Amino acid sequence: MTVITAETVARADGVLIIAKGDVVTPLARDLANERGIRIEIGSASDIPPVPRPAFTPAPMAGRTTPVAPQSQSARSPMALSFAARVEAPRQLGAVSGALYRRGAPVPAHMWPDPGASQRNSSRGGVGSDPRPKVAVVGAGHVGATTALRLVETSLFSKCTMIDIVPGLAEGLALDMWHSAGLRGFTTRVEGSDSLDALRGADYIVMTAGRPRKPGMSRTDLTGVNAEIVGAVADKIRIVAPDAVVVVVTNPLEEMTELMARRSGLPDSRVLGMAGVLDTARFCSLVALTGIAAPGAVKALALGSHGPEMVIPLSLATANGQPIEGQLPPPELKAIVERARDSGAEVVSLLKTGSAYFSPAESAASMVRAMASGDDTVIAACVKSGGAFGTLNTRLGLPVRLGRQGVREIVNLPMRPDEVSALIRSSESIAGRIAELP
Repeated sequence: MTVITAETVARADGVLIIAKGDVVTPLARDLANERGIRIEIGSASDIPPVPRPAFTPAPMAGRTTPVAPQSQSARSPMALSFAARVEAPRQLGAVSGALYRRGAPVPAHMWPDPGASQRNSSRGGVGSDPRPKVAVVGAGHVGATTALRLVETSLFSKCTMIDIVPGLAEGLALDMWHSAGLRGFTTRVEGSDSLDALRGADYIVMTAGRPRKPGMSRTDLTGVNAEIVGAVADKIRIVAPDAVVVVVTNPLEEMTELMARRSGLPDSRVLGMAGVLDTARFCSLVALTGIAAPGAVKALALGSHGPEMVIPLSLATANGQPIEGQLPPPELKAIVERARDSGAEVVSLLKTGSAYFSPAESAASMVRAMASGDDTVIAACVKSGGAFGTLNTRLGLPVRLGRQGVREIVNLPMRPDEVSALIRSSESIAGRIAELP
């Protein structure tokens, strides 16, 4: 197959003979119509041989290089057309960057081959890529941004976005893949409106669900989002029983518990994203005081993703020094309160949406940590197992992650009042989870 471009037509005269199977771009056809050039399909026998001029090197300074004269046959309309065609780019299977105008139809024979991935696998191609696969359920702001953050790492062979709205995930995935050459990533991006696309995923990020509106608490979302999370969990049980799931959907602790129950996955492979986000919010708010850059503030937000959030200030540092000696207690207390209510603050400002940049980065960072083997201590919603004297419920705790999910809960030294706050948080969460259907 040869791609006939406008440049090819511009070099033709009168008639342009092309071979069967050649593709003529819409711009090329427009130019042919403007110049009165007929485009005809002929066999190889219809096209006379064209003597090619001898290779002519670029002239050097002070030296004249003779140019071989063109034969008479090369000046006939048909021969000129053929010469223009054979001198055009002829990379078999390659598509010219100028092939289609925006919205122009794609010929059926150029649609992707659904069997290509299997053939690539047998040849050691994309299908045999040893990198893990990741899927993101929900192609809203949080889901799409999470997917983008993941693919840009090139840690994964494929990232699949799934959304119930037909075409939404596919369109965003294609748009994302178009930026691969600019961003330099190699993770393939795909989209689907079917949960069957979760099959074979190593990591799944659950973002689908109704977002909060002004005046709503996270708990107000329990009923409607439980239906969504439950349906996804049921499918994961069938098509991705070896996956690790990171839950972002609110209310966080309840939906994490529901995901574990309905999917049948081990507790170590079902995590809730909350502590990373709340920690990041606290660190960024501390940085506004000017005592340190956001990345130089270290802390952990434990407990719940809501009113029972606990930030043990005895563990918090700024530039490696205890934070309690750098800011007065009333200011620190105010920062903790603002971090706890930061989600609602964003919702009230947006009016018609909720936070997505920081939640997406938080979820992506958890998956990146698992895929890369980073064992940094982070805060995540996990089954507590009674750690720190808490009830055995879903709770934000300090953990190390591994490639298969939670590797360990880390027993960090906290003051008695901080431990007591964590225990109260577990009791409150356990009460809410008990109300799940």
